Amino acid sequence: MNEDIRVPRVLLIDQNGEKQGEMPISAALEAAEEAGLDLVEIVPNANPPVCKILDYGKFKFQEQKKKNEARKRQKIVELKEIKLRPNIDIHDYEVKAKSMTRFFEEGDKVKVTLRFRGREMAHPELGMKLLNKVKADFDELAKVEHEPKMEGRQMIMILAPR
Repeated sequence: MNEDIRVPRVLLIDQNGEKQGEMPISAALEAAEEAGLDLVEIVPNANPPVCKILDYGKFKFQEQKKKNEARKRQKIVELKEIKLRPNIDIHDYEVKAKSMTRFFEEGDKVKVTLRFRGREMAHPELGMKLLNKVKADFDELAKVEHEPKMEGRQMIMILAPR
Protein backbone atom coordinates (compact mmCIF):
# COMPACT_ATOMS: atom_id res chain seq x y z
CA MET A 1 0.00 0.00 0.00
CA ASN A 2 1.24 3.51 -0.91
CA GLU A 3 5.00 3.89 -0.19
CA ASP A 4 5.38 0.20 0.76
CA ILE A 5 5.12 -0.82 -2.91
CA ARG A 6 8.71 -1.60 -3.96
CA VAL A 7 8.47 -2.06 -7.75
CA PRO A 8 9.56 0.55 -10.34
CA ARG A 9 6.52 0.23 -12.66
CA VAL A 10 2.88 -0.74 -12.04
CA LEU A 11 -0.30 -1.26 -14.05
CA LEU A 12 -2.71 1.34 -12.63
CA ILE A 13 -6.48 1.06 -12.28
CA ASP A 14 -8.22 4.25 -11.13
CA GLN A 15 -11.06 4.62 -8.58
CA ASN A 16 -13.70 4.21 -11.34
CA GLY A 17 -12.26 0.81 -12.37
CA GLU A 18 -10.75 2.10 -15.63
CA LYS A 19 -7.32 0.88 -16.72
CA GLN A 20 -4.83 3.78 -16.87
CA GLY A 21 -1.99 1.70 -18.27
CA GLU A 22 1.56 0.93 -17.17
CA MET A 23 3.38 3.79 -15.41
CA PRO A 24 6.17 4.50 -12.91
CA ILE A 25 5.29 4.09 -9.23
CA SER A 26 5.83 7.81 -8.56
CA ALA A 27 3.17 8.80 -11.12
CA ALA A 28 0.75 6.25 -9.68
CA LEU A 29 1.31 7.57 -6.14
CA GLU A 30 0.74 11.13 -7.39
CA ALA A 31 -2.55 10.11 -9.02
CA ALA A 32 -3.70 8.41 -5.79
CA GLU A 33 -2.73 11.47 -3.70
CA GLU A 34 -4.57 13.74 -6.14
CA ALA A 35 -7.73 11.65 -5.72
CA GLY A 36 -7.29 11.70 -1.91
CA LEU A 37 -7.22 7.88 -1.78
CA ASP A 38 -4.65 5.10 -1.31
CA LEU A 39 -2.65 3.17 -3.89
CA VAL A 40 -3.17 -0.55 -3.09
CA GLU A 41 -1.35 -3.45 -4.71
CA ILE A 42 -4.11 -5.84 -5.81
CA VAL A 43 -2.19 -8.47 -7.84
CA PRO A 44 1.45 -8.48 -6.66
CA ASN A 45 2.49 -11.55 -8.73
CA ALA A 46 1.54 -10.08 -12.12
CA ASN A 47 4.11 -8.54 -14.44
CA PRO A 48 3.90 -5.57 -13.86
CA PRO A 49 2.01 -5.69 -10.52
CA VAL A 50 -1.56 -4.37 -10.66
CA CYS A 51 -2.33 -1.43 -8.36
CA LYS A 52 -5.67 0.25 -7.76
CA ILE A 53 -6.62 3.64 -6.38
CA LEU A 54 -9.15 3.11 -3.57
CA ASP A 55 -9.98 3.84 0.07
CA TYR A 56 -7.94 1.21 1.92
CA GLY A 57 -10.08 1.24 5.10
CA LYS A 58 -13.25 0.70 3.09
CA PHE A 59 -11.52 -2.05 1.07
CA LYS A 60 -10.48 -3.93 4.25
CA PHE A 61 -14.01 -3.55 5.67
CA GLN A 62 -15.57 -5.03 2.50
CA GLU A 63 -13.12 -7.98 2.57
CA GLN A 64 -14.00 -8.67 6.23
CA LYS A 65 -17.73 -8.58 5.41
CA LYS A 66 -17.21 -11.11 2.57
CA LYS A 67 -15.34 -13.47 4.91
CA ASN A 68 -18.08 -13.23 7.56
CA GLU A 69 -20.81 -13.95 4.98
CA ALA A 70 -18.92 -17.02 3.75
CA ARG A 71 -18.55 -18.26 7.34
CA LYS A 72 -22.27 -17.74 8.01
CA ARG A 73 -23.32 -19.76 4.98
CA GLN A 74 -21.01 -22.62 5.94
CA LYS A 75 -22.73 -25.64 7.54
CA ILE A 76 -20.69 -27.67 9.98
CA VAL A 77 -21.86 -31.28 9.89
CA GLU A 78 -21.92 -32.77 13.35
CA LEU A 79 -21.86 -36.46 14.24
CA LYS A 80 -24.72 -37.26 16.63
CA GLU A 81 -24.81 -40.58 18.45
CA ILE A 82 -27.82 -42.77 19.19
CA LYS A 83 -27.25 -45.67 21.58
CA LEU A 84 -29.43 -48.76 21.31
CA ARG A 85 -29.60 -52.17 22.99
CA PRO A 86 -30.37 -55.46 21.15
CA ASN A 87 -33.65 -56.06 23.02
CA ILE A 88 -35.02 -52.49 22.76
CA ASP A 89 -38.79 -52.06 23.19
CA ILE A 90 -40.97 -50.79 20.32
CA HIS A 91 -41.82 -47.44 21.94
CA ASP A 92 -38.23 -46.80 22.98
CA TYR A 93 -37.15 -47.50 19.39
CA GLU A 94 -39.76 -45.03 18.07
CA VAL A 95 -38.50 -42.29 20.42
CA LYS A 96 -34.92 -42.84 19.22
CA ALA A 97 -36.13 -42.92 15.58
CA LYS A 98 -37.89 -39.57 16.05
CA SER A 99 -34.70 -37.92 17.31
CA MET A 100 -32.70 -39.51 14.46
CA THR A 101 -35.21 -38.03 11.97
CA ARG A 102 -34.70 -34.61 13.56
CA PHE A 103 -30.90 -34.98 13.28
CA PHE A 104 -31.15 -35.85 9.57
CA GLU A 105 -33.43 -32.86 8.92
CA GLU A 106 -30.84 -30.59 10.57
CA GLY A 107 -28.22 -32.06 8.21
CA ASP A 108 -26.21 -33.99 10.81
CA LYS A 109 -24.73 -37.47 10.54
CA VAL A 110 -25.88 -40.13 13.01
CA LYS A 111 -23.72 -42.82 14.57
CA VAL A 112 -25.89 -45.72 15.72
CA THR A 113 -24.18 -47.63 18.51
CA LEU A 114 -25.62 -50.96 19.57
CA ARG A 115 -24.26 -52.01 22.97
CA PHE A 116 -24.09 -55.70 23.98
CA ARG A 117 -23.92 -56.62 27.66
CA GLY A 118 -23.27 -59.97 29.27
CA ARG A 119 -24.88 -62.90 27.47
CA GLU A 120 -26.18 -60.66 24.67
CA MET A 121 -22.73 -61.17 23.11
CA ALA A 122 -23.79 -64.73 22.26
CA HIS A 123 -26.37 -63.37 19.76
CA PRO A 124 -24.82 -60.69 17.53
CA GLU A 125 -27.34 -61.62 14.80
CA LEU A 126 -30.07 -59.92 16.89
CA GLY A 127 -28.03 -56.72 16.79
CA MET A 128 -27.48 -57.04 13.05
CA LYS A 129 -31.22 -57.56 12.59
CA LEU A 130 -31.94 -54.35 14.56
CA LEU A 131 -29.41 -52.29 12.60
CA ASN A 132 -30.86 -53.60 9.33
CA LYS A 133 -34.29 -52.44 10.58
CA VAL A 134 -32.82 -48.97 11.26
CA LYS A 135 -31.25 -48.98 7.79
CA ALA A 136 -34.59 -49.92 6.18
CA ASP A 137 -36.60 -47.36 8.21
CA PHE A 138 -34.33 -44.47 7.22
CA ASP A 139 -33.69 -45.55 3.63
CA GLU A 140 -35.39 -42.47 2.11
CA LEU A 141 -33.93 -39.98 4.65
CA ALA A 142 -30.35 -41.21 4.96
CA LYS A 143 -27.69 -43.28 3.27
CA VAL A 144 -25.34 -45.70 5.02
CA GLU A 145 -21.85 -44.26 5.24
CA HIS A 146 -20.30 -47.13 7.23
CA GLU A 147 -21.93 -50.54 7.21
CA PRO A 148 -22.63 -52.18 10.60
CA LYS A 149 -19.56 -53.83 12.15
CA MET A 150 -18.52 -55.17 15.52
CA GLU A 151 -16.01 -53.23 17.60
CA GLY A 152 -15.47 -55.05 20.86
CA ARG A 153 -18.77 -55.21 22.74
CA GLN A 154 -20.60 -52.83 20.41
CA MET A 155 -21.83 -52.78 16.84
CA ILE A 156 -21.51 -49.45 15.00
CA MET A 157 -23.15 -48.00 11.89
CA ILE A 158 -22.93 -44.42 10.56
CA LEU A 159 -25.73 -42.83 8.54
CA ALA A 160 -25.50 -39.55 6.61
CA PRO A 161 -28.45 -37.46 5.40
CA ARG A 162 -29.34 -37.65 1.69
